Amino acid sequence: MKYMLMIYADTGSDLEPTCDFEDWQRYDKELKEAGVFVSGHALDDLVTATSVKVDADGQRSITDGPFAESREVLGGYDVIDVPNLDVALEWAARCPGSRDGGRVVVRPIAEFGA
Repeated sequence: MKYMLMIYADTGSDLEPTCDFEDWQRYDKELKEAGVFVSGHALDDLVTATSVKVDADGQRSITDGPFAESREVLGGYDVIDVPNLDVALEWAARCPGSRDGGRVVVRPIAEFGA
């Protein structure tokens, strides 16, 4: 079963980071060596985002952002293929993004048949 691990960072945290670039490299390597990695990417800075909305009349509205009220931003994601939710949660807990005030949201990938 495939799961998306959405990695959110707390941009307002006063905590000193406990993980570094090497922690992320090690985690990525462990995912790949375990054979569970499907895809994943880090996202560029939030200030590069653009939002699109289409109203009921079909009018398109484009704005910079999103600039949420919260201090947390989606920093990247991994898609993994594991036997069940428990295993997906284990990988989420190992992710460096689950530390330092961040969190990893785990969601199953919907499969609608081939």
